[in-house]
Amino acid sequence: MLLEFEKPIALLEDKLILLRKEAIEGKQRPGLTNAIEKLEKEIKTLQEEVFSSLTPWQRVQLSRHPDRPYTLDFISRISENFIELYGDRYHGEDKAIVGGFGSLENQTVMFIGHQKGRTTKERQFRRFGMPNPEGYRKALRLMKLAEKFNKPIINFIDTPGAYPGIEAEERGQGRAIAMNIQNMFSIKVPILVIIIGEGASGGALGLGIGDKTYMLENTWYSVISPESCSAILWKTWNYKEQAASNLNLTAKEMLKNKLIDEIIKEPLGGAHRNIPEIADRVKNIILKDLECLKKITPTKRIEQKINKFSNMGVFKS
Repeated sequence: MLLEFEKPIALLEDKLILLRKEAIEGKQRPGLTNAIEKLEKEIKTLQEEVFSSLTPWQRVQLSRHPDRPYTLDFISRISENFIELYGDRYHGEDKAIVGGFGSLENQTVMFIGHQKGRTTKERQFRRFGMPNPEGYRKALRLMKLAEKFNKPIINFIDTPGAYPGIEAEERGQGRAIAMNIQNMFSIKVPILVIIIGEGASGGALGLGIGDKTYMLENTWYSVISPESCSAILWKTWNYKEQAASNLNLTAKEMLKNKLIDEIIKEPLGGAHRNIPEIADRVKNIILKDLECLKKITPTKRIEQKINKFSNMGVFKS
């Protein structure tokens, strides 16, 4: 899938493929090597120009790219011996949230995150990463389990929102999210939160209270999606680009407003262009900050976390 602003780059890349094919086939026409090198430089220059000036709406589009790495992609690349755990012990299993213990270098951690799915069947199976209450209750159960065994928690966020169905409301969607938020403030082990795609509304906040919060470069985090904001304010989706700009939902704006702690830079062209590289960057930052957080007592970590979130939105004239 190509986004509109990626098409000029794709045209040059297609030309490059043809030239490389000629080289592989052994065609020795004059200047072939120079033509390949020149085109490679043109592609890199164009990529840098395009991706250094993306609009908020274009970053929203990148965050939804179907080839973008999801929670299980990150877990499979940064962890060994991952054992997925299931069920909330109240109602059932929710495939929109995955979680379990896995090895990270020489330590065991609890991984939890939204999972969207790639094919149509997988997306229906995962409900596009939109959890029901049992998904949030499963996540809280796993966080409490990690606390019991003194294992740190890594939460990956990538959801267009909590599931809006009637059955979700019947089973206490709002309360399930609220209970997660409340409990994450008092959990004694370190919690790292990484927004890897979409971070929409309470669906994201249900996993979003951590000692450290990171956003990948081309992700967004907001109380509402640009489309829904446009529909409410203008009664149409046609103003979604304007809404995206006004919501200040990009990683850069979130860091500026002190709502996150750090931005994880993506490979040129987006995370889907080089999944091993972005996985390594995520792994390195997790290892670095877990080491720092372990040196702080649980009481102090909880105090710092409460103070951090309490200061959000405070305005002094």
